[in-house]
Amino acid sequence: MIKTIIIGNSGPTPLGDIWAAFSENGLVAVEFPSSQDDFSFWLQEQHHARVEFAPEALEDVLTQLREYAAGQRKEFSLPIDWSVLREFQRKALRATFEIPYGETRTYKEIAEQIGAPRAARAVGRAEATNPMPLVLPCHRVVGADRKLHGYGAGAGLETKTWLLKLESAVNA
Repeated sequence: MIKTIIIGNSGPTPLGDIWAAFSENGLVAVEFPSSQDDFSFWLQEQHHARVEFAPEALEDVLTQLREYAAGQRKEFSLPIDWSVLREFQRKALRATFEIPYGETRTYKEIAEQIGAPRAARAVGRAEATNPMPLVLPCHRVVGADRKLHGYGAGAGLETKTWLLKLESAVNA
């Protein structure tokens, strides 16, 4: 059980202010756009933990998020608190975490990778409830038709499109 969650804010990025939350075990959430009050309330509801605003304690995390949003970082080197995810979601998002920068996978490919070939919709649900977008790159997961189908962070599909373009532009 998480006792304390530390939060911080990246400050302005092309995606707006990005909030990050860290437990004693690692990253538990990334949110954008949001207010400190809304983010804190959501974390308290989800984890029943004390939330402290201490951006100085998360400087490395916030720097990595800023660098990614600016197109200067391809991988995150952050510990992740996988315990905050349900078992199936953890499997799906671990597979998502392994998708290389600038590449995509389908929901079906993720389902097959985790040994649940008929669970593409369940993978979609796991992606839709991803509490750590950008770091667990659910924007890299697309439909069987290779088209974009939903994105819960930022401005939805507009943000997903922007992120995929960012990654392809850096790879070019």
